[in-house]
Amino acid sequence: MTQIEFHFNATDKLAYVCRLLRKGTSQNQRLFVVGQADILKQLDVALWSVAPHDFVSHCQASEAHLVTHSAVLLATQLEPVPGVQTAVNLGPELPEGFECFGRLIEVVSDEPADRLQARVRWKQYSALGYSLERRDLNLKAN
Repeated sequence: MTQIEFHFNATDKLAYVCRLLRKGTSQNQRLFVVGQADILKQLDVALWSVAPHDFVSHCQASEAHLVTHSAVLLATQLEPVPGVQTAVNLGPELPEGFECFGRLIEVVSDEPADRLQARVRWKQYSALGYSLERRDLNLKAN
């Protein structure tokens, strides 16, 4: 069963996701990020803006010629990819196909609308029988 984590209170959601992806790739993990196209475009730009020694190789999951060479795949819909066990959801809804991954991370900002959408997803996962892990990023920072 997929391990589901909610990372709450990301004051700068994209910066947090960049750090999360950098940490995962430094541990030789491949990750799949799902979200709306505009958010993924912002993430793409942000990932190109990290320090050169912290570069995170990434591409759109549709770029077949780059998928095997990229540690992070970006797409508006999840799809199983050999060797990719962790997915990160930046979208407002429960991502279809999440159960194909061993781990799903829901990143939630401190914005009221984002928090409300996360509560809905939390209830949906719970109703499906998943046990959920909550990580409050405010507590981690202290």
